[in-house]
Amino acid sequence: MQNTRNFSIIAHIDHGKSTLSDRFLELTGLKDPSRDKSERVLDRLDLEQEKGITIKLQPVRMNYNGHILNLIDTPGHVDFSYEVSRSLAACEGAILLVDASQGVQAQTLSTTRKAKEMGLKIIPVLNKIDIPNIDIDKRKREFSEIIGFNEDEIILASGKTGEGAKEILDRIINDIPAPEGYSEAPLQALIFDSFYHEHKGVIAAVRIFNGQISATQSQKLHLLKNGNNFSPREIGFFEPDLEVTKEISAGEVGYIATGVKDIRLFAIGDTISDSPKTKPLPGYNPPRPRVFATLFPSDPDDFHILSDSLTKLSMNDAALTVTQQKSNILGSGFRCGFLGMLHMEVIQERLEREYDMSLVITAPSVEYKVKLTNGETLNVQTASEFPEVTQIQEIKEPWVDVEIFTPQEHMGPLMELCQNSRGIYKDTEYLSRSENFKMDYILLKYELPLMSIITNFFDNMKSLSSGYASLEYTESGYKPADIVKVSILVNYDEVPSLSFLETRDRAENRARKVLESLKKTIPQHQFKIAIQGAIGGKVIARENISARKKDVTAKLYGGDVTRKKKLWKKQKEGKKRLREIGGVNIPQEAFLSVLQS
Repeated sequence: MQNTRNFSIIAHIDHGKSTLSDRFLELTGLKDPSRDKSERVLDRLDLEQEKGITIKLQPVRMNYNGHILNLIDTPGHVDFSYEVSRSLAACEGAILLVDASQGVQAQTLSTTRKAKEMGLKIIPVLNKIDIPNIDIDKRKREFSEIIGFNEDEIILASGKTGEGAKEILDRIINDIPAPEGYSEAPLQALIFDSFYHEHKGVIAAVRIFNGQISATQSQKLHLLKNGNNFSPREIGFFEPDLEVTKEISAGEVGYIATGVKDIRLFAIGDTISDSPKTKPLPGYNPPRPRVFATLFPSDPDDFHILSDSLTKLSMNDAALTVTQQKSNILGSGFRCGFLGMLHMEVIQERLEREYDMSLVITAPSVEYKVKLTNGETLNVQTASEFPEVTQIQEIKEPWVDVEIFTPQEHMGPLMELCQNSRGIYKDTEYLSRSENFKMDYILLKYELPLMSIITNFFDNMKSLSSGYASLEYTESGYKPADIVKVSILVNYDEVPSLSFLETRDRAENRARKVLESLKKTIPQHQFKIAIQGAIGGKVIARENISARKKDVTAKLYGGDVTRKKKLWKKQKEGKKRLREIGGVNIPQEAFLSVLQS
């Protein structure tokens, strides 16, 4: 264990974690330096390679100067902060990476705070110093002032050229402490990740804190939190592919091929032991979906393909929740829970690319808690689940604590944005007051409804700050909210598939947008059509689709005008009867335009 080091690389999204990891792999002989440098070895998904971001954490074991270095490459986007916390819990140290062109970001501050709270040794690195026209000295001072390191501690590096990579590996060996634990003690292995392998069953990625797992003896292992037992089929290390070994000991990171088909048994944060009486490790809180949307196949005949595809994806993604739903218009689909908007986008693109699915996706929503007058509490995500107003005692919606890291010059517009998004101001933190270096960065702290965050808040924030502001948020709980169900009426009949939930003060504005969309997509009929938005029995918005005109007098020629008047009167009475008894044909395009608006 004295020659083992376990560490993560933590940073904001797109600051160069995976590229720097590739240089480590080249130095330790796990990647051929002649290979394409733009191909990031630890980003296994095609989507990761294309977008240039890490979506899923990836461990790798390296040998360097007589030491074993276990690296866990982590995502940087706020949606995947849960994956970062799992990585940190399996390590004794972390490389804190800051992009020299972008500087410190909100996610950088948040993740550094987590690492410090866990007692990890942090090595500061300023990356991408090869970019021309970068003021390196200024970035070093920012790094030092905002996060609190001495300037001479900061390593200058370039993931692209490899500069500084060797110095970082040497610092890892010298500064990060060796893991603690006892190989002779009862086994305590923390599951920090799991995924499904077609031939080996569920693969559990583990950090051994105490004890050891041997392949030479047929061990019976126990999952301490859910009480299930299994016998490992294979054990090994990530190099970065699965490499079989005979033994994994305390302090090491490896994998256990379980042979089990149900990934739900291997909950992230559970403890594996060789004795059911062993004390489990603290583990993690399970991830909770924050954003919900319903996925329908464009062709109803593809429902079973969508079902199989989501089942396979959920096997490797514990944060994705799936429940079946049915729409009278769009057929059968699945209500899915996501960690955030990027997580939703990633799942959508993986379904479309890897499984060749054509999808219809509803607008994202959040989960409300509705307390009924009989004391029962319902979790409501859609308007169809919303109870009658007379049954409701209280409605609560999820809120988040938001930290916006921004240059001070953009403070005013961003505060206005937060206020307009129903935000509650908490604090403004001025990150430095150095005499020899003017620091104009601040940290705005607000509490905001999650629904405001998942609409267009991020885009507006980037626009108002010229792209400089960055955002980090964490759940803060539920607060009472004035949420109403807005019913959409077409020809005075409610269309449940188009109804939606909204705050009372914003319901009218959204209803008008929905009606405008419907007016453009519902074709004209032989009679006038009224489309309305209503809360209970009160109409809050209305649009009219005029009747399609037919010239009933075209066949007449000459004669008295009373002949035309007679035909016009007959046409008017016919349209009146049609309006009373005729049905309105609402095309699928109308539903799609509303669902995706």
